[in-house]
Amino acid sequence: LNKNKNKLHDKILYFTREKERIKIEIALQYNDSYSESIFSFVNNINTAEGGTHLIGFFTALTRAINDYIKNKNLLKVGEKLLGDDIREGLTAIISIKIPEPQFEGQTKTKLGNIEVKGLVDSIVYENLVNFFEENPAISKQIISKAISAAKAREAARNARELARRKS
Repeated sequence: LNKNKNKLHDKILYFTREKERIKIEIALQYNDSYSESIFSFVNNINTAEGGTHLIGFFTALTRAINDYIKNKNLLKVGEKLLGDDIREGLTAIISIKIPEPQFEGQTKTKLGNIEVKGLVDSIVYENLVNFFEENPAISKQIISKAISAAKAREAARNARELARRKS
């Protein structure tokens, strides 16, 4: 997926875990683009609308990076990155295998199993924290990309406010 893009790191972050008969597989890598490419699957069915597994992934990713930043004092006290800042340039695949999936709607494009959110959240958080501690160079690249996205977001907000004040 990142073949024709400038990757921030060559190492693809991949982990898999099985817990409570639910198998979770996640692969992610950052590139220098401004958009995210996130694909999610449940029992090999593409869940284009996401669902609880995707919410758990987003929550854990945001929390893991903000906790790492806080522990390493990389931002001013009280500052936090938003999920959109952290996901800029992210390419990820989230695949889970679950015995009894509960899909929302007839198209089966959104997972509704509540227990999956907490499971994905805890597994992703634990693995990301370990990865960041073991790979500080990659962590710094990911975080500097997220911080520059936050600065760009803030600059755009300030420019909008200025334009509104002028008119």
